[in-house]
This record gives sequence, structure tokens and C-alpha cells, in this order.
Amino acid sequence: MSDRPPRVAIADDAALFREGLRLLLEAADVEVVHQARDGTELLSMVDADVPDVAILDIRMAPYPEGGLDTAETLRARYPGIGILVLSQWAEAPHLMRLLRRLGSRGLGYRLKDHIADVDALRTALVRIIAGETVLEPELIDRLAAEGPHELDRLTGREREVLRAMAEGRSNEGIAEELHLTTKTVENNIARIFTKLDLPSDTSQNRRVLAVLRYFRSR
Repeated sequence: MSDRPPRVAIADDAALFREGLRLLLEAADVEVVHQARDGTELLSMVDADVPDVAILDIRMAPYPEGGLDTAETLRARYPGIGILVLSQWAEAPHLMRLLRRLGSRGLGYRLKDHIADVDALRTALVRIIAGETVLEPELIDRLAAEGPHELDRLTGREREVLRAMAEGRSNEGIAEELHLTTKTVENNIARIFTKLDLPSDTSQNRRVLAVLRYFRSR
């Protein structure tokens, strides 16, 4: 991304939260180019001027899961747009739906109560714009505890690497976090793919498939 501030659109049917988020984003040196009260209004605004990231409330009009529906429409129309979904609760089915239908690239899922840190919020947006995945740590831990028994095939180190993959970290980022060499991370990822029976000839991204296995609920 260039040195210009990230350009974002906000959609939330709660006017007070929407305004508070705008102020928080501006304090983080983020340009808010659109504010919408529902998905329909947001789509109209984005059609006129596409931002870097759309920030959406999951449970907004015009449908019970309007944020998810709008996110899917946005990604279909504008494949390069980043998506940050906000929720009041860490809901595994919603995250699974996002990963399955949008993929992990340029995707974020955070709790509304956990976005008050200005620096962390801006960092999350920059990572999403760069194509990374930014997920709520609480949700990752919860889903890991509920995960399938096939993860028992993995060693403790391999589970640590997979968890970092689920957080959207690159191989270099995983190496830095876990104090490993990049080659060691690559070897661990190769073993993860083998143990989770992810074929090398698949047309799908094995990294995404591994993360989906990690998030699969009981």
C-alpha cells in the first residue's frame, strides 16, 4: 500500500456506534469515505467509489445476517476489496461461512468490544489491505478447543504453526512469532498438509483448507 491513509467504508445500523467508529478510525489516520446504515446503502456508495476496506456489522439490515450477505456481494463485485466484519459475539458458523465463500485473503473478523485500540485497529486494516487474514484471537482459541480429532495427529509445534496460519500470518511472520527459521516453518507446514490429508494437486489453496480444518466445529 502507498503512504496514503487507508480508505474505508463503514456500515452499521446503529448510528451511535457508527459515529464512534468513525472518530476512532480518524484518530488512527484512516480516511472514512462512506458511512451507511445498511447493506443496500453501502453497496450503492461503494459502486460510486470503491474503498480499500469495507467494515461491516454482521447483524445489520436488510437481512438478519445482512453484513455477511453484503460482504459476499462486495467481494463478488470487487475481488480486491478488503472485508472487516464486526460482531458482538464470537460466532464460529459466521466465520466458517466467510472463509468458505470469501476465502481467507484480505479478510478480518473482530469483536466490537475489542477494536478500541487505535494502533491495533490501523494495523489490522493495513494487514487486510495487504491480503492477510485478521481474526479474533478469542474465536481462534475457542474453535481450536472444539476442533476435530484429526488435529490430534499434529505435534504441539505443528499446532502452534497452524494456529499462527489461522491468524493470517505469513511464513516469515510465523517464524518471527515462534522464534523459528523460515525453513523450519515451511517444513512444519508441509507436515501439516500431509497429516491433514491435503493433496498437493488440489486446485484449492491448501493453506486455506488447513485453516478450515482448524476451524471446523464438532
